[in-house]
Amino acid sequence: MIIGVPKEIKTDEYRVSMTPAGTAELVHDGHTVLIQTGAGEGSGIEDEAYHRAGARIVERNEVFEKAEMIVKVKEPIAEEYALLREGVLLYTYLHLAPAPELTGALLERKVAGLAYETVQTANGSLPLLVPMSEVAGRMSVNEGSKYLERETGGRGILLGGVPGVDPGHIVIVGGGVVGVNAAKMAVGTGAYVTLLDINLDRLRYIDDIFGGRVKTIMSTKLSLVDFLGLADLVIGAVLVPGARAPRLITRDMLSHMKPGSVIVDVGIDQGGIMETSKPTTHSDPIYVVDGVVHYCVANMPGAVARTSTYALTNATLNYARQLAAKGLKKALEDNPPLRHGLNTYAGKITHPAVADAMGGEYVPVEQVLS
Repeated sequence: MIIGVPKEIKTDEYRVSMTPAGTAELVHDGHTVLIQTGAGEGSGIEDEAYHRAGARIVERNEVFEKAEMIVKVKEPIAEEYALLREGVLLYTYLHLAPAPELTGALLERKVAGLAYETVQTANGSLPLLVPMSEVAGRMSVNEGSKYLERETGGRGILLGGVPGVDPGHIVIVGGGVVGVNAAKMAVGTGAYVTLLDINLDRLRYIDDIFGGRVKTIMSTKLSLVDFLGLADLVIGAVLVPGARAPRLITRDMLSHMKPGSVIVDVGIDQGGIMETSKPTTHSDPIYVVDGVVHYCVANMPGAVARTSTYALTNATLNYARQLAAKGLKKALEDNPPLRHGLNTYAGKITHPAVADAMGGEYVPVEQVLS
């Protein structure tokens, strides 16, 4: 198979979808790997490293014109739609639920869109989302702490406090991978840490692993309002695979929060958990609504591109090798988790949550591939 790795062009995106080591594995398997010139620069990876791994270094147009499988990090942006050919396999983060224009482009061009974030194992885990969720969860506390500083519009709070001064309060909404990783960092600051979730078993697990250092609370509308009022930093960490993030925090709820408090909405890729959420960039990361600082960067791990690139390839490579060796249909037949990853195929929506978000018809994977 001919596999193409283009350079990411989304604003402030510095990751690349394949490391030289991953490239070498694909070449060893007998595939041709086309790497766009400069694709790895943002992650500190030179073209020569890919060349030594056996890749061909080519211009952007050749990647899209010749590749049978395009491996990316982020979803295509509008200027890339015209480069997508009918029948090409696009293997990347897609986040289609809040993106009707992108969904329409993939359907119109009959692209096989296989989304990292919806590949799902039998136990419900999301193996290709986990590494970036780990990164984003850990970053969320660092970024929130930065924007709590007075010069950036925050309350002027040092989360850990100092002797004789009360520490700040971090409230984490959601106890999944992002939430747990945020809690790890939050506990390290010395702040008060509260985590809310609707799954009692998950709360028991979190209480056990943190030994009581994280207060666990059953999430309800009333408890959420109560803890928003106590919070200096709120981290939104709720995900429904493939679907739009639930709007848990309304604009009215912001009135319960302290002026200068900060919300980091990690779920912004799927639309965000706040009524007032809108995507921002690393170069312009925040805005203020009703006195509350909103940080809604849609590609948080892109800021730590080298770490993120290697973590992502570690997770995606095995599935990429299966897709390249077997082709899409056989790989989906042999690997149930990959079936959950297919979001579009031959002009059809093949993921139920995406179809629901688009108000479109859902066609099961088995039906479109038969």
